[in-house]
Amino acid sequence: MSIVQSLLGGGDQALIGLDISSSAVKLLELSRRGEKFHVETYAVEPLPANAVTDKQITDPKVVGEAVMRALSRAGTRTKNAAVAVAGASVISKVIQLPKGLSEDDMEEQIKVEADQYIPYPIEEVSIDFEVLGDSEKAKDNVDVLLAACRKEQVEQRAAALEIAGLKPKIVDIESYALENACQFLQHQMPDRGVRRTVAIVDVGATTTSVLILHDLKTVYTRDQNFGGRQLTEDIMRHYGMSLDEAGKAKKFGNLPDDYQTEVLTHFISDMAQQIDRSLQFFFSSASQYNTIDQIILAGGSAHIAGIDAAIQDRLRIPTVVAKPFAGMSVSSKAKPAVLAKEEASLLIACGLAYRAFDEVPK
Repeated sequence: MSIVQSLLGGGDQALIGLDISSSAVKLLELSRRGEKFHVETYAVEPLPANAVTDKQITDPKVVGEAVMRALSRAGTRTKNAAVAVAGASVISKVIQLPKGLSEDDMEEQIKVEADQYIPYPIEEVSIDFEVLGDSEKAKDNVDVLLAACRKEQVEQRAAALEIAGLKPKIVDIESYALENACQFLQHQMPDRGVRRTVAIVDVGATTTSVLILHDLKTVYTRDQNFGGRQLTEDIMRHYGMSLDEAGKAKKFGNLPDDYQTEVLTHFISDMAQQIDRSLQFFFSSASQYNTIDQIILAGGSAHIAGIDAAIQDRLRIPTVVAKPFAGMSVSSKAKPAVLAKEEASLLIACGLAYRAFDEVPK
């Protein structure tokens, strides 16, 4: 698409999936061998505090340097990358347009009617769209997926990638990347997700993203201001550590004997409460659904030992930790043993890396 800048992208190419979160840069590269996928390279590189805030890159140079370190660690020569935008300035909605319009005509009509859909001046946003098919609302219309984002979000990511010597080939939306990755979780879903309602809960450092699928299609998304940083801050306060000391202690398990009962249990309880709150919002907004068949936990906090059993016990919903690479082979360069310990935090990177194999742009 040519409105300002393509936001959704697509194609068949060698591509790095690059998830730039508030705490780390996560890099993943996939290949396909027949019907099987293969992990070629991966790396996780931590980011300093405040390099990314509220889903926006505040220091492209620092992020770009972190991407360079991740590339070096991964050992990849691929230069094309897919990244994702998220946050309050990202808008995604299905609109209706008349059948028979050419792509150029659709573009012009969206420009003219942009103020109906987007609360920002048209010159300040990157926009893309895709025809989904005939509309059920009106027989003479088609449903069109409209995606829009403040241009500065796209430019910040492009600047960081260019510092690292990468070309931003695709700019996706995080919720779409998460949905793409869900195909690699079907082996963990009851009946492989067919006619089932499954909640994917991605607990990042500062944001928890909830994606609910019914029959493998997204029916609800929600972001909440809750994440693993809260646990780090709890450790910091309880044990009188600096934030950096608390982060390292959490990562390497160097914590006093009472950590489980005095700190971790309270965090898990808060996490369960946040998940339950999102599910209640879902039920109230989509009255045709009243049960969740399974929760799949992702993100850094999904690696807490026994977290799936603890959440299942509190919410009385079957719960597992995401294992997107269980059906994939892994190159020795990607260090399979290390990857297995971090795979639940790589869902967005996985969904972005999969865009290399799109036959039809999404």
